[in-house]
Amino acid sequence: MTSLDSRKRWFALAVIVAAQFMVVLDVAIVNVALPSIKTDLHFSQESLQWVITAYSILFGGVLLLGGRLADLLGRRRLFVAGLVLFTVSSLLDGLAWSESSLIIFRSLQGLGAAMLSPAALSILTTTFKEGRERNIALGIWGAASGSGGAAGVLLGGALTSAFSWSWIFFINVPAGIIVLALVPFLLRESRAELDHRHFDAAGAASITGGLMLLVYAMTRATQHGWGTTETIGLLAASVALIVAFVVIEVRSTAPLLPMRIFRLRTLTASNISGLLLAGAVFSQFFLLTLYMQQVLHYSALKTGVAYVALTLSIIAFSGVAQALATRIGVRPVLTAGLALSAAGLVLYAQLPVHGHYFWDLFPAFMLSGIGLALAFVPMSIGALTGVQQSDAGVASGLINTSQQIGGAIGVAASTTIATTFTGHYVNAHRGASALGGAALTHGFQVTFYVLAATAAAGAVLAALLTESRSVTVTATHESTEAEVALEAA
Repeated sequence: MTSLDSRKRWFALAVIVAAQFMVVLDVAIVNVALPSIKTDLHFSQESLQWVITAYSILFGGVLLLGGRLADLLGRRRLFVAGLVLFTVSSLLDGLAWSESSLIIFRSLQGLGAAMLSPAALSILTTTFKEGRERNIALGIWGAASGSGGAAGVLLGGALTSAFSWSWIFFINVPAGIIVLALVPFLLRESRAELDHRHFDAAGAASITGGLMLLVYAMTRATQHGWGTTETIGLLAASVALIVAFVVIEVRSTAPLLPMRIFRLRTLTASNISGLLLAGAVFSQFFLLTLYMQQVLHYSALKTGVAYVALTLSIIAFSGVAQALATRIGVRPVLTAGLALSAAGLVLYAQLPVHGHYFWDLFPAFMLSGIGLALAFVPMSIGALTGVQQSDAGVASGLINTSQQIGGAIGVAASTTIATTFTGHYVNAHRGASALGGAALTHGFQVTFYVLAATAAAGAVLAALLTESRSVTVTATHESTEAEVALEAA
């Protein structure tokens, strides 16, 4: 842990949480602005998806590499580099003048996020000692991460309605500048103290390429179908690269991802749960936004405001989640959170064609928000429990990667399921339209049941795999002297 005094450590936490909130916010903030972007920049319907995909491919693909680079090169150094790239590319996003320019700048923004996010979480891990203090810090981190998606929809709708779509990107610029200005005063440099500085280039190339191909293949499958030669070829190539990565890591003397960390049962269970829950949650936001806008005909702003109940419930219960995880352990809280998330998804599956906000959406939002808070916070705690400080960056990158890849797979699968069952409804009901409220709602309902089953499976696995009580294992921790503390440059 760094030598920052207690007060300064909490100010440091505010800085890294603000940066993380920007990253999570930007995943969702674009969705409600897509129609305006399409009109202003003359996007084709097929190309429009790349505004999201370009960001997701670089973000999901480079997270694991970003986490290891933070350990090797310096956590503050990579945090600053990622934040600079994220902020500058946000400015360029808002100034984009064509399809190609926006897609390129969104790719750069995703790369900045992939450097920034694991570096920020590893700074938190090495700043707060495992136990109550770190759990409180992760509760705050979880509140920001869990509410960022819902806040993004709200802010995106407000900015697009009041100004223009460019402002969903411009808003990152002053926030980024403020955080950058505070970094020299609040964050100390640290990196892993190792006997070597070898870099696992083969591992980095294989996993980054494999994950990027996987995200691209999933996105492409929703547009061109899962059975096409191209989709199957891309999926096969991504699997081959990921398998090659595992083989490389097992044999490497300086692995990008040390396989020994998977001996930590709670870490492994948290990553599996993160993969499954993110698949359900990313899809949940995607489908609910479509339901409110296409079935209930909410405006972008009204859709954003509708998510306030979900956002506030996540924030309110994140503190409860960390207190419970500290008191009774990760396993019961994580299991309960996933179970409540599954219950919330079952409520979403009951949404009618002529839904009412307070009778239909509001109760589901509240239950789902409580479940997400009780899941995300212990998941973050568990993903870092027992991790050596020299592996803080890669463990942070791993849990972020699990969530992003889970989200990409979930949205792709959900889009396919919803479209398929909407088509079945149209075929079974003469005169029905694929764009009609009844057909769309039927597709959404079936998909929500599938997502509920996914979250429920996560709850079962969390109960079976997580250690009964998360205990700090001092033998797995390096001493504070093992960290190289460098004065602020």
